[in-house]
Amino acid sequence: MFSGYMGYYVIAGIIALVSGLVSSRLKSKFNHYSKLHLQNGMSGAEIAQKMLDDNGIRDVQVISTPGMLTDHYNPRKKTVNLSEGVYNQRNAAAAAVAAHEVGHAIQHATAYSWLTMRSKLVPMVGIASKMSMWAIMGGVALMATMKLGQTIALIGLALYAVSTLFSFITLPVEYDASKRALVWLEDTNMLTGEEHAGAKDALKWAARTYVVAAIGSLATLLYFAVQILGRRR
Repeated sequence: MFSGYMGYYVIAGIIALVSGLVSSRLKSKFNHYSKLHLQNGMSGAEIAQKMLDDNGIRDVQVISTPGMLTDHYNPRKKTVNLSEGVYNQRNAAAAAVAAHEVGHAIQHATAYSWLTMRSKLVPMVGIASKMSMWAIMGGVALMATMKLGQTIALIGLALYAVSTLFSFITLPVEYDASKRALVWLEDTNMLTGEEHAGAKDALKWAARTYVVAAIGSLATLLYFAVQILGRRR
């Protein structure tokens, strides 16, 4: 069985390596732009609140959440959750992240189609992420002795396909949120030219983590599709 999964281990290793390199570069960028202090003196929380106000969104709260790069928008609670560093700091990196997360809040308020589609897949992805690999590997192991193994493997493959679809739908959602953030930061003259360039570069590297995840998920899906469908009798 080890040799049969060798291709998977190679793919997983390459994905992990590339992901690690991109994540390391992202952290380096954020550390660099965290030293580029804003001339307007506003914190990430203040920038997020102003962007919400400028877009007429009154029912979303900006709150602080523990950790580093744990920033996210919660559509159920309608909260822009900013990591402690972003919430309190007054630099280009904090401005970029804060505005990006508000970009998601604006998507939610305007019923942005890709975000709506992504939200509908969340319950299915929760199941798929837990069950897909167990079903695929268990099914492949059983295929040599019983036909039921192929059915189980195909179910696992279908579940993994849902996760892959989710990864690709996430891309336009993330890129659009960054675009909204950068346009607002520029239109309101919130940042200087240097600060805006730093915010743009930081968001570019953040987006690349999602690209790597999507490509990795697709590569894994295709590998197992070949393995499972190639063994059909």
